[in-house]
Amino acid sequence: MQFLRITKQYLPHLARLCLISTFLEDGIRMWFQWNEQRDYIEATWSCGYFLATSFVLLNLLGQLGGCVLILSRNFVQYACFGLFGIIALQTVAYSILWDLKFLMRNLALGGGLLLLLAESRSEGKSMFAGVPSMGESSPKQYMQLGGRVLLVLMFMTLLHFDSNFFSILQNMVGTALIILVAIGFKTKLAALTLVVWLLAINVYFNAFWTVPAYKPMHDFLKYDFFQTTSVIGGLLLVVALGPGGVSMDEKKKEW
Repeated sequence: MQFLRITKQYLPHLARLCLISTFLEDGIRMWFQWNEQRDYIEATWSCGYFLATSFVLLNLLGQLGGCVLILSRNFVQYACFGLFGIIALQTVAYSILWDLKFLMRNLALGGGLLLLLAESRSEGKSMFAGVPSMGESSPKQYMQLGGRVLLVLMFMTLLHFDSNFFSILQNMVGTALIILVAIGFKTKLAALTLVVWLLAINVYFNAFWTVPAYKPMHDFLKYDFFQTTSVIGGLLLVVALGPGGVSMDEKKKEW
């Protein structure tokens, strides 16, 4: 693909920036909404002032610290594990576990981090680029497979079960692309198409900048916007790195 040849140098950087955007935004929000976040956790869990403050501080430092490490390419694997921990902590603390839509989006976010983890593993081995290899390491292959499968959960939350023609068409095309990415067939093209589709949906439906900042809807849309941007980052990593060893695209080469 001509697009990939032109953007090969920049795409992984853009993918990482998109991927960490939701953590960056949430970390900054913890700073500006320090009291509200602490009071919410204290009231919800009756855990006392100290534990509630510790939760907010951990979220702030964990997310901003992880973003800095990922962007600077230092200790990327540790940063990914730290952000996995933050996702798990927030899933419990904000009762996301019982909200299927938010749970699937958090899992999709985890899928993006898995792909980033796989990328950092391959970078660690790139110093032996000229040495013949017996194939990719199994953990990396399965990380890429897991990342792809989790990423597509995001799209399950975007399917609309309406009877009008446009919704049915959108669901059919979306489902076909989701399956292609999950099984790793024509993966780069399918992932790139999903990036364009998701970008259009994100800008159209989550335009938080059109809603005054004092309205609750502003924060909801902003949260959705950056979460979706992070999943776009994960898909861009699929476009940049390919599907990995456990995919139909890879098996075709053996045939």
